[in-house]
Amino acid sequence: MHIDLSKLNFTFLTKPLLIGGMAMEYYGLRQAGRDIDFVIIAEDYERLAQQYPEYLRDLWGDLGVCVYEFEIWKSICLFDYTHLSYGAVDAGEYLIISLEKLLFLKALGMEVEKYHKDLEMIVKKVRNDQWMQLPEERQAYYLGLNQ
Repeated sequence: MHIDLSKLNFTFLTKPLLIGGMAMEYYGLRQAGRDIDFVIIAEDYERLAQQYPEYLRDLWGDLGVCVYEFEIWKSICLFDYTHLSYGAVDAGEYLIISLEKLLFLKALGMEVEKYHKDLEMIVKKVRNDQWMQLPEERQAYYLGLNQ
């Protein structure tokens, strides 16, 4: 999965953290929508906000720059880059939020139907991944195949 950040004409001090639909797509859960969501460090946000002052958003205290197809946030539900980037996957030019932190974000927004469905998909994947770690003979036992 490649995301072209060059149209921003901006050099990030720290790799941006991919969240949202593109992260869901990375984990094979669903196709992403049209926007591409990132969380960035405060210093990068300040610099990006200066570059694109006409594209600023404030969503309940979460500050963002929404330009082109990108929604680039300083925080999500006031959780910042440091908190959300723990355990992230390095994808070269950017990081991808860990599945556990993605689950956390979806749980925070679960009153929205779309996020609730995403939450259910992530939980199903986590359970399935855990099940697949069981040795085959244990899986067979639990499925009643070797009784």
